[in-house]
Amino acid sequence: MKKILGKIRPSTRKMLITLIITGGFFGISNILVENQIAGYSFAGLLIPMCLYSILAVSLNLTVGILGELSLGQAGFMCVGAYTAGVFSILTKESIESDLLRYSIALLLGGIVAGIVGTFIGFSILRLKGDYLAIVTLAFGEITYKLLQQCYIIRDVNGLHFSFAKPIDPTTIDFATKKTVLNGAQTVSGIPKTATLLSSVIILLITLVVIYNLVDSRAGRAFMAIRDNSIAARSIGININKYKLIVFFVSTFFAGIAGGMFAHCTTLEANKFNFNLSILILVYVVLGGIGSIRGSVIATIVLYALPEMLRDFYTYRMIVYAIVLIMMMIVTNNEKCIQIKEKVIFKIKSRLRPARAKKQEQA
Repeated sequence: MKKILGKIRPSTRKMLITLIITGGFFGISNILVENQIAGYSFAGLLIPMCLYSILAVSLNLTVGILGELSLGQAGFMCVGAYTAGVFSILTKESIESDLLRYSIALLLGGIVAGIVGTFIGFSILRLKGDYLAIVTLAFGEITYKLLQQCYIIRDVNGLHFSFAKPIDPTTIDFATKKTVLNGAQTVSGIPKTATLLSSVIILLITLVVIYNLVDSRAGRAFMAIRDNSIAARSIGININKYKLIVFFVSTFFAGIAGGMFAHCTTLEANKFNFNLSILILVYVVLGGIGSIRGSVIATIVLYALPEMLRDFYTYRMIVYAIVLIMMMIVTNNEKCIQIKEKVIFKIKSRLRPARAKKQEQA
């Protein structure tokens, strides 16, 4: 066993540990829910934990690995959610298999969000820092505001689309009328086909893709651009190319998370506002910028924390704010990081003699 582990690269070992931790947590949580040890309120948090973990990991690729601050992740999530939701509504009768329809909807939502993200990335390649953050923030705000003005109705004559004002009722066949989008109102008719198993599988696939991308030649180029873009350009790295790759991958998974969101809860455009983008960024920062495993752990802890503190309603947000501050200090303070490394080193040094004795006895 030791020889097998010794042949595994450190990066692969890190990925496997993250997959085991993630899969183990959701597996144990599901067992607790099925045996009624955990309540239904906790069960309702598991699928959102998966999709928000995907959002945090995908944003960490842009913020932590590439080193560019993006505040438009909620906008790309919104694009994926509406694309997947509209597709599921329109194909509910033609595609009988829920799994097939759900899979195509997620893939389509991810592709559309990725194309939009690549287009946005191409138009702002020369922007950095605060300027890039402002542009992506503006995109996120514009996206959900525009979708609040969309009206789509399907009848025997096909699709009727209108922007900023309701569709003329004289053009609609009311016998076969089916409302797809009705402005700012909640989108109804999306089948709730998202399950915990499928959500965990999608999260694990996301982790595998992101880990392997970071560990690839492209990933090393991302980090070179983050550390010093001028030096990276001087040794022949195509900065624009790799930035577009990051924007596509990051927004692709944000679109998939949006599709999962549309198929597990009510879909409203005003949910994808600035606050959601900041919330996702908080998960990334508190989990450790550049740490994929940290993004997943921070998302799970911080998303479940308000529900765990529900009994302390009066002081819930105070405790939540204190936890945020403590996590920020622990994950970003140099002294805390040094103490954590020393503790891990001492634990490993104590375990080594025990392992050596077991091997000698064997």
